[in-house]
Amino acid sequence: MKYVIVLADGMADYPCPELGGLTPLAYARTPHMDRLAAQGTVGQVKTVPDGFPPGSDVANLAVLGYDPRECYTGRAPLEAASMGVALGPEDVAFRCNLVTLSDDEPYAAKVMVDYSAGEISSAEARELIGAVQERLGSGTVSFYAGVSYRHLMVWRGGPAETSLTPPHDITGRVIGEYLPRGEGGEFLRRLMEESAGFLPGEAVNRRRVAEGKRPANSLWFWGQGRRPQLAPFREKYGLAGSVIAAVDLIRGIGVLAGMRVPVVPGATGNLHTDYRAKARAALNELAAGQDFVFIHVEAADEAGHQGDVAAKVKAIEEIDAKVVGVVVAALQEAFPRWRVMILPDHPTPLPLKTHTAEPVPFAIADSGAAGPGAPGKVFSEAAAAAAGLEFLSGPELLAFFLGRADSSAVADR
Repeated sequence: MKYVIVLADGMADYPCPELGGLTPLAYARTPHMDRLAAQGTVGQVKTVPDGFPPGSDVANLAVLGYDPRECYTGRAPLEAASMGVALGPEDVAFRCNLVTLSDDEPYAAKVMVDYSAGEISSAEARELIGAVQERLGSGTVSFYAGVSYRHLMVWRGGPAETSLTPPHDITGRVIGEYLPRGEGGEFLRRLMEESAGFLPGEAVNRRRVAEGKRPANSLWFWGQGRRPQLAPFREKYGLAGSVIAAVDLIRGIGVLAGMRVPVVPGATGNLHTDYRAKARAALNELAAGQDFVFIHVEAADEAGHQGDVAAKVKAIEEIDAKVVGVVVAALQEAFPRWRVMILPDHPTPLPLKTHTAEPVPFAIADSGAAGPGAPGKVFSEAAAAAAGLEFLSGPELLAFFLGRADSSAVADR
């Protein structure tokens, strides 16, 4: 049996007036997802445990069968694992975004214009993080370049309980009340303010401004934590697994779980990713003997954070056509026994521009499915809620998907 999960990050949403009261998922043309729903099983899953932030770190750990209540320590240490940054027992990793802030003064009066600095390229960002390391790095803190706007700082012996805010949660807001607070907060604020003093003058930012692009004019810290411990996926589930992803967060989960994490050329972690390249990479992993592949696609989440209705609909349609459609067609041709699941990790509602913790829809179908399936059955938030099948955690859903679920794991409502 070959198992494939396609996770469309942030795909779930609220009904949109611009779409006639439909969600982007319900409005988008998704014949391949709809066919999976019609031929298989549809329901909902609660991916974020009560009391946890509704982040992609927590939700993707859960979907991959790891209980965040037992293993979650923060987002940044997962990214560190992907980047090959070794953390000692007392080291604390921080996500370090390159952001665009307004020109208001003082620093606390600035507005969060763009948490992604205009989706700055990885090459440009690498130059800027190099300048940051040269000016702000020390025996205590080190900076590491990641993908696009997503980077890492490691504070040796630093605090893990500082109160920090994800920048994508405060787009358009004055940053003063969201600056670091608590133990270590003053030091982090100083680094952020110092970065805003020199980053605008860097050659990369001068070029971006001249080209009409947003400059990466400040650092922003969040998502801190110490290195977690994950049981190897193969020991936990008896399957050789691979993770296909562009972003370090998801790749890091795969690394810590002992899974294969191939590099996919053209996979960017934004709206302009090479969707087909991800599908091909997943199929190559299966052909090479892997039993289980987890395909993560970030695009719908990025559109949600930007509040861009048209971009979110387009991202969902691209995922349907170039990932789900391609993967299912190849599975039908190459493998006699397979099972596929499509779902988001959490909602990223357009009006909120951030994540929420509501249950998300899923659809599962397998090689036994044939024909058009149940008439009128589609994949959407409303259809999943109406199906009456709800899992109360990601690990319970994964056990069901792998054919190992106890009936008590399912809430039939």
